[in-house]
Amino acid sequence: MSSFPPPPPATPEVDVDELESAMADGAPVVDVRQPEEYDAGHVPGARLIPLSEVALRASEVAADGPVYVVCLSGSRSLKAAEFYRRKGIDARSVAGGTKAWVESGRPVVRGPLPG
Repeated sequence: MSSFPPPPPATPEVDVDELESAMADGAPVVDVRQPEEYDAGHVPGARLIPLSEVALRASEVAADGPVYVVCLSGSRSLKAAEFYRRKGIDARSVAGGTKAWVESGRPVVRGPLPG
């Protein structure tokens, strides 16, 4: 019999269809890429919090409902979402990231503002 605690539940991953639906309901989106990546094109309304700043800025992320985390392809967002979940935030990583969003033909905002 093991005395180790059970592993935490897996971090949910969602596709861009689910992200778009959640955004229509007002769910927040956090983009964890670097500023220059974000400026080149991001999901409309996504707030930039680079992965290197996620721990320092965790208090800026609402804990009262699901938060969708996006990067370029999904690996950085998964790391950030795992961190947020350990802090009690219902974070979900967007599989395929901004790349999948763009490839689906959805709108993109360019520049430093969320749009």
